[in-house]
Amino acid sequence: MWSRVGSRRFWTETRTLLVVVGVLVSAVFMYVAVRGAHPRQTLEALRATNYALLVPALALLAAAFFIRAVRWRSLFAPGGKPPFADIVASQFVGYLANAILPVRAGEAAAIVALNKRARTPIAEGTATVFVQRVEDVLSLVLLLFVMLPWLPDLSWLRAAAVISVALMAALVVLVILVLVFGEGVVRLLARPLGWLPFVPKEALERAPAHFLRGLAGLVTPRIALVSFGWTTLSWIVLGFGFWVVLRASDIHLSPLAGILVVIGIGLAMILPSSPAALGVFEGATVVVLAAYGVGDSVALSYALVLHLLNVLPLFAVAAALLLVRRRRRTRTAQALRGEPAPASALLRDSALEP
Repeated sequence: MWSRVGSRRFWTETRTLLVVVGVLVSAVFMYVAVRGAHPRQTLEALRATNYALLVPALALLAAAFFIRAVRWRSLFAPGGKPPFADIVASQFVGYLANAILPVRAGEAAAIVALNKRARTPIAEGTATVFVQRVEDVLSLVLLLFVMLPWLPDLSWLRAAAVISVALMAALVVLVILVLVFGEGVVRLLARPLGWLPFVPKEALERAPAHFLRGLAGLVTPRIALVSFGWTTLSWIVLGFGFWVVLRASDIHLSPLAGILVVIGIGLAMILPSSPAALGVFEGATVVVLAAYGVGDSVALSYALVLHLLNVLPLFAVAAALLLVRRRRRTRTAQALRGEPAPASALLRDSALEP
């Protein structure tokens, strides 16, 4: 059995290695994104963008966000579904953390947030997030091969096929092990968590049962079909949003091109990367649009606008929520001290009264 010092050192070194790998992956993708682009042409494409069209695109991205929240909630077994508001809030925390932290640490942030808000066990939340990632990849690959007759030649098609076959094989093996051995296989897989000094033994004992319950999206056909349907719908809606941004960038392609951009970015983000998938997002987008003959400069301009549209609203919403919370705390503190509320607040409250 490892000592606490040894286990802490192991996890620290592992985390550092993942961060380094993420930075290297982002650097490679960023090189792919900018190697054929010309700064002047990219700036001209940015100036020519129809930014008014970003409003409907943003609406579609928001719709996809809420569809994915519905998907996450559908993965919980009946009788144990967290409130939808808690799912939305926790998912938002995860998105925001992914924009700030490397190696997709937002997944862990979403799990912890759901545990604090809805008291969902960490192991159960982890299992549902694991199922989400599996469904994400399978859905993207399915969409890719369904659209294949209408797509241009893709240099990365074979890699996508290999990923899908490997993932399906691993998934079948996992489902068989869970159905045959139940908690035993989960307990074996969870044993390395005992090396972590901050994991209580009581929680570790209960973790296998909770994790197994969170795998309902894999072992229960009805839950799996419903959640997979929501997953696929979210990608399609997101793809239409990406297509609207294509129109805003004066790139006249079919809506399938927007979905293909979603597929390319989604598959590339399997790899660890820097915060907000910087570099990976742009590189994958440029590679996808190159199949349509779009120049690197124009494709890079589109990728930058699209990336900002995915990230900036998160910070805007977070800032707005912080401002609202601060005002509420100020008014609560004034009420406790017996101080009158500000005149602006009184006018606002009176305007809301019937």
